[in-house]
Amino acid sequence: MNRRQPSVTLLQASQNHASLAKLMELNRASKMRLDAITALIPETLRDQVTAGPLSEGVWCLLLSNTTTAAKLRQLLPAFEAHLRVHQLEVKSIRLKVSAASGSGRY
Repeated sequence: MNRRQPSVTLLQASQNHASLAKLMELNRASKMRLDAITALIPETLRDQVTAGPLSEGVWCLLLSNTTTAAKLRQLLPAFEAHLRVHQLEVKSIRLKVSAASGSGRY
């Protein structure tokens, strides 16, 4: 007879595993940063931008295409200043075009 392990929620699992808890915290921190700068992103580009990984102070924005990357590159100083004002500082912001949508370079 096979015994099933009781199911647990993601929150319960993260509380029991330090590495998973750290990943969830980094994901939350990345999402907070995107939420903070969303108003600075031109409305027509907002659905082209996703919060990416945050590692050692370097935050990555995942973009759907190179045109979006070119425009957002111009806005990086404003994003960084806005994050500083909201005490969500990063050392730098990287832009990466998602591999599914194009070249994957950036």
